[in-house]
Amino acid sequence: MAAKGAFNPYEMARAQFDRIADMIELDEGARAFLRTPMREYHFTIPVHMDDGSVQVFQGFRCQHNDARGPGKGGIRFHPQETIDTVRALSMWMTWKCAVVDIPLGGSKGGVICDPHNLSAREQEAICRGFVRALARNVGPVADVPAPDVMTSAQHMLWMLDEYEQIEGGHYPGLITGKPVGMGGSLGRTEATGYGVVYTLREALKELNIRPSDTTASVQGFGNVAQYAIELYTQIGGTVVCVSCWDQNDQCAYAFRKPEGIDLEELRSITDRFGGINRAEAESKGYEVIGGEEWIDQDVDVLMPCALENSITGENVGRISDRVKIIAEGANGPTTPEADNAIHERGIHAIPDFLANAGGVTCSYFEQVQSNMNYFWEKDEVLGKLDVKMTSAYHAVSDLARKQKIYMRDAAYVVAINRVAQACRDRGWI
Repeated sequence: MAAKGAFNPYEMARAQFDRIADMIELDEGARAFLRTPMREYHFTIPVHMDDGSVQVFQGFRCQHNDARGPGKGGIRFHPQETIDTVRALSMWMTWKCAVVDIPLGGSKGGVICDPHNLSAREQEAICRGFVRALARNVGPVADVPAPDVMTSAQHMLWMLDEYEQIEGGHYPGLITGKPVGMGGSLGRTEATGYGVVYTLREALKELNIRPSDTTASVQGFGNVAQYAIELYTQIGGTVVCVSCWDQNDQCAYAFRKPEGIDLEELRSITDRFGGINRAEAESKGYEVIGGEEWIDQDVDVLMPCALENSITGENVGRISDRVKIIAEGANGPTTPEADNAIHERGIHAIPDFLANAGGVTCSYFEQVQSNMNYFWEKDEVLGKLDVKMTSAYHAVSDLARKQKIYMRDAAYVVAINRVAQACRDRGWI
């Protein structure tokens, strides 16, 4: 959604880490070890295309740190994927798993491709090729992938099937985000979006604001955004604006309705990538505006739930004075420059790797269920998720309050200290 320009997420992730390392006076050995992935793999995936040609796709997998447990992190299919994006995301996964205190490390994977232009058979071939390239380097006790941008439960099942054919057995704990009934967990679909709202709900309590008195603008209309909107609406909030990418026009639009959007109505006119049909939305009374205008809305809550680099130094000044909370459903949506401005304005920011940790937390639940071959009911999964997210939010918020530091800094302090201590305990540093 946002223009990429010279933005480098790996530099941003390292800058965030360096700042906290200075703050907590992290020793030089730990600093050098934690600011670089422990392992990274680059590989090619040749695919016989439907037209008879052969195309070669570039794939990556980074394992940033597994001191606290097996690596965990999604696999993205995106035409603008880069190794630096994957490095950054693997680092953020390390902090994310640590801040919610689950026994997993940080990994991430990606393939440079655009599923919009690939048949299901071609996507399956990429999935199977990805696993063939990495079968010796991932696994239930080593590194556990999951879906991410433009990958789904079906992609995960193709990958699992390839791995099980290679290994000769059933290993549902290899991968999470699988279809329910094939080792997937109930509640996984809702988990990331619901997790965003569990933390938002706690922030509203701390600020003594009733959810029913708030309105929100949401960037994105994919899985995370849709379930965040669903739960936010259930607790009484009103979403007045959502944005999404339009594949045909190759630009983003925002859809505004001051009295509140109708989630099910928009879902009924949305494609599988979260793109809302512009003409049908207009016919249903939505005002269609520029995609960047989601940030301009006069609301209490902003939820960036799309891609990284969405709130920048260039657009942070457009945020309304009314905004009290930013709950980051996406990974890395706010640049350091924008973050400084948000901090100075006193907006309560719930940082990405805390706010959107519901997905990995439920993935952890799925991994546990898969390895036990015993599956829980949906209410049990979502109940455990609520407890975990609420506990993590208050651990960070309490530290922020006691040390009088910014929420994002407090989250990093909690996470980095936990990972560094695990590395020391293992005798690595």
